[in-house]
Amino acid sequence: MQRVVITGAAHGLGRALATRFAQAGAAVVVLDVDAAAAARGADTLVAGGAEALGLGCDVTSPDACRQAIAEVTKRWGGVDVLINNAGITHVGRVQETGIEVLRRVLEVNFFGAVNATLAALPELLAQRGCVAAISSVAGFAPLARRAGYVASKHALEGFFDTLRSEHLRDGLRVTLARPSYVHTDIGTRALGPDGRPAAADARSDVTHEIEPAVAADQIFRGIEAGKRLVWVGREARLAWWLAHLAPRSYERLMLRRQ
Repeated sequence: MQRVVITGAAHGLGRALATRFAQAGAAVVVLDVDAAAAARGADTLVAGGAEALGLGCDVTSPDACRQAIAEVTKRWGGVDVLINNAGITHVGRVQETGIEVLRRVLEVNFFGAVNATLAALPELLAQRGCVAAISSVAGFAPLARRAGYVASKHALEGFFDTLRSEHLRDGLRVTLARPSYVHTDIGTRALGPDGRPAAADARSDVTHEIEPAVAADQIFRGIEAGKRLVWVGREARLAWWLAHLAPRSYERLMLRRQ
């Protein structure tokens, strides 16, 4: 039985990933900064016949990540898969956005993934397991009014590509997932330029979204197949081609949606 740890797993895509892996027979650890929600998520999986554990964990704290992995290892003897899914977003033009907002987004989206990965890496190497990171179209292209979010996803891709190269001979599998827009409430919880909740939904400009269960299934299949990169949704792949072959056209299209 695979032992799968998922960060930010109490809501949205993380919850859908937890459900999908549980359906496949994995023992799932629901990690979330909201400890009560993590416990409820695990209870729901257990009620459905799965083996699950819910733990509160603030991924911006290296100590919290180490404690969570230690608890999982104590209970289940190791970790086979770590999925770095926890993330937040913000909305605001660069010139309007406070540096503390950019730092906060990077702390959660990038350093949170680094903290969880470093905590689990010894176990993952021992099990010849897999670490996955949920990137985005923002991992390879600009996204107006989301500079901090884009920076965090670009950094994420560079870090995990490098981690993969360093462990090519160790059996560690590293997967990056690139979803287009997934239908979650991340936009309604976005930070505004001053760090307070944004006045408007940061995803109000989105017209085509993938349902979390659909995205989770594609990511699950990609991880199981050992893929280095998982494209989630047709729009993500189309965005890559447009951003690289016709960057000015991509920018004009993006700006029209703002």
